[in-house]
Amino acid sequence: MDKILVFIPAYRCEAQVVRVLRQFAAPGLAGRFARIMVVDNRSPDGTAEAAVAEACALGLGKLAVVRNRANYGLGGSHKAAFTYAIENGYSHVVVLHGDDQGAIADLLPVLDAGLHNQYDACLGARFMPRAQPVGYSRFRIFGNRVFNLLFSLATGRRLYDLGSGLNLYRVAPLAERYWQRFHDNLMFNYCMILGHAMRADGIHFFPISWREEDQVSNVKLASQARRTLGILARYVASGPAFLEHEFRDTAHAEYRFDALAEGL
Repeated sequence: MDKILVFIPAYRCEAQVVRVLRQFAAPGLAGRFARIMVVDNRSPDGTAEAAVAEACALGLGKLAVVRNRANYGLGGSHKAAFTYAIENGYSHVVVLHGDDQGAIADLLPVLDAGLHNQYDACLGARFMPRAQPVGYSRFRIFGNRVFNLLFSLATGRRLYDLGSGLNLYRVAPLAERYWQRFHDNLMFNYCMILGHAMRADGIHFFPISWREEDQVSNVKLASQARRTLGILARYVASGPAFLEHEFRDTAHAEYRFDALAEGL
């Protein structure tokens, strides 16, 4: 049977993470998942405290709030959650960003159709038919489409999104830990999509709604574009050795967190 962990990476999203947790109060939705876990990446605001308070108020009985032992970055938070899922026998990991841009309900058709057991990764896509990106500028939509095209040409696979904040992974392939040396920062998802392509993993894209309202962006567009192209260039140049390259600035021996509250 499926044993699905929902991992909610959270950093400086004190107001938004509360809304994310409330999504799971919808009738029958929390029953889809074995555990829902907010991973606070040592936020300087009250993100963790707000998550604990809201989890207590909801009383779903399967919520946990944990804090990384160091500021690992978004990619490092993924690695901590992946490690936890591998070591605790979960079948799948769902990633839903804690800034309330995505909706967990968009994943339900994938689960209902059993697609999560047919593919290694089911990836939310903001730029495919029936997707609904709300609040995105035309410039950013155009830029994302250009990068999707470049990555698709390089990999020989149709890629609709290089890294949204709603994704699902089967844990069995993750147990090979091919992701260990990928970037710990916002570049992690670009490494992951190229890792899937290099490994010939089964990928299914599904349309999602996505909105920008009061979220705080940590993205510097020009710098991110240069680094993204650099990752793609390495993929093209290195072939299978891409999976062995050390992308991290700081190579942490392990990625762990400590529980702040459990069973809420």
